[in-house]
Amino acid sequence: MTQSGGTRHLTRTQVGIVGGGPAGLMLAHLLDLAGISTVVVDDRTRDEIYATVRAGILEHDTVQLLVDSGASKRVLTEGYEHEGIELAFGGGRHRIDFQDLVGASAWLYPQTEVFADLADARDRAGGDVRWGVRDTQVLDVTSATPRIVFTAADGSEQEVVCDHLVGADGSRSQCRRSVPEDARVQTGREYPFAWFGILCDAPPSAPELVYSHSARGFALVSQRTESVQRMYFQCAPDEDASTWSDDRIWSEMASRLSPNGVEVIEGPITSKAVLRFRSFVHEPMRHGRMLLAGDAAHTVPPTGAKGLNLALADVRLLAELLERAVEKGDDGALEEYTGRALARVWKAQHFSYWMTTMLHALPEATPFDVRRQEAELASLVSSRSGSAFLAEGYTGWPERLGLR
Repeated sequence: MTQSGGTRHLTRTQVGIVGGGPAGLMLAHLLDLAGISTVVVDDRTRDEIYATVRAGILEHDTVQLLVDSGASKRVLTEGYEHEGIELAFGGGRHRIDFQDLVGASAWLYPQTEVFADLADARDRAGGDVRWGVRDTQVLDVTSATPRIVFTAADGSEQEVVCDHLVGADGSRSQCRRSVPEDARVQTGREYPFAWFGILCDAPPSAPELVYSHSARGFALVSQRTESVQRMYFQCAPDEDASTWSDDRIWSEMASRLSPNGVEVIEGPITSKAVLRFRSFVHEPMRHGRMLLAGDAAHTVPPTGAKGLNLALADVRLLAELLERAVEKGDDGALEEYTGRALARVWKAQHFSYWMTTMLHALPEATPFDVRRQEAELASLVSSRSGSAFLAEGYTGWPERLGLR
């Protein structure tokens, strides 16, 4: 419902969502299926979000959510099912067979395409998504009618009044910053390294992802399409990507991969950037009638491929609880959100930290530390139970463990 209120245009909805990335759009999509009205606002344009290069490893249940909700069929036709990964270390390559170990797969499907599918789904449903807004503020989040005020792309002043407000506005979340300091606990860890990421025009160097541990540092061989590939190597957080030539990049990749028997197919590099990361958790994930989801509440290192999957797991749970609160009048439903969401978040934090510290060259590591790291990898690949632990975490923990 919309109306004019003075010089500000007023919209009334049941759930207001700040953030039009995959988390915000998936939540709006799921709530729409339940008959709950939403308004989504984002200070980026649709084209800007689509142009942001992100990884795209999807857990089994993330793929199932996209397909079962009707948000995407392309993930099955244009995505790539990966039934395992390789760990390369100590001069050799070792495959972790997900299907054999846990009966599940991961899927390679870029986050940009997940976003495109969800944006298209909102278009088909006639969803209210406001792109390219500015000066966004969230107000009265502990009242019965929280508000979002902003300036629309056309310059008009807008106000959205809602019953519940969701902050899905990323790692620099304004919604999170609106929580008073004495009402929040924030914990995290900074890492003394980053990833140097490239896109290149070349065929795949391997059928599945290859995670390589070497004396010179970590490297990851990933894929994008049949003709475009994504690769990374460990670097300093303050590394300047613009100073690296293609020849220097390929030489550095080879120095980390060749000792473990991994050879990459080189091609023209079309994009290069340094990607800094950290571990971070904000608790609780609810403040009054505002709820946080995805990177607004937690971030993880990319090593475990958990970021997008965690965000979509949050909103899958949140949609269920909001439906109970809005449609069934169950005011206590949202009290479950923080505890249930964080049970999975902290498992993902552990998994991502474990993968990161096991595979990267750690500053000031002694020879003992390096040998211990190699022994950990050797123990992992030589143990079916150890390999299954990695496979469960990577593909998404089985529902039977009660983590969802």
